[in-house]
Amino acid sequence: MRYLVLTDIHANLEGLEACLASASTHGYDRILVLGDIVGYGPDPNAVVDRIRELDPVAIVRGNHDKVALGLNQAEGFHAAARAAAMWMLETLTPANRQWLVELPTGPVSVDGGVEICHGSAFDEDAYIFDELDARQAFDAAREPVVFYGHTHFAVAFRMLGDTLDVIGPSAMGDTVLLLDERAKYLVNPGSVGQPRDGDPRAAYAIYDVKKGRVDMLRTPYDIEATQAKMWKAGLPDPLARRLAAGR
Repeated sequence: MRYLVLTDIHANLEGLEACLASASTHGYDRILVLGDIVGYGPDPNAVVDRIRELDPVAIVRGNHDKVALGLNQAEGFHAAARAAAMWMLETLTPANRQWLVELPTGPVSVDGGVEICHGSAFDEDAYIFDELDARQAFDAAREPVVFYGHTHFAVAFRMLGDTLDVIGPSAMGDTVLLLDERAKYLVNPGSVGQPRDGDPRAAYAIYDVKKGRVDMLRTPYDIEATQAKMWKAGLPDPLARRLAAGR
């Protein structure tokens, strides 16, 4: 079994299609989606339609999905994110709003000893940034391999006994993670549609269960096309400009 793992798509159709095209060259069997399908970007309906068409084997909601649906208040969002969320609420079709409303809360367990969540297994909105966050997340995890998103940083944590290691992306942005059967892992593939780790390319991962291997991958996409759509839609300028910097 080979899982394609996507997270933090953020209504970026160009980023999503680039990841799908790149992943097809590597091969995969099923898709996992870790939330934040909408928010920030210019194509919420097209992205939701595409994800529905792909029929992921497992999917969870993200914090931007909830705010864009009016399920949560935008407290803690900066002004640009709040404006984008309100635009999403007005732009999503009734059918796509209903589909998003029905998305499950993480964590969700998947065949192959895998668990998915948006933030962490102990809180769907919590961030995993450092060792303290990671240890709390490992304590709550039900499976040896957990895929999460939310931070928009491609990174992995490995826990072997009481020893915790951080495995960051290589200089080229692609990382091969060979899993040790004795260890537990937290893996963030990075954001499809709003990377924040300094690499503006769209991010995704492929997990080969049989080989015990995770490939954390990057692929270029047409950032200028996405930016042009955002400006045309009247979305906040900083959200468009930051795509080129990956910050």
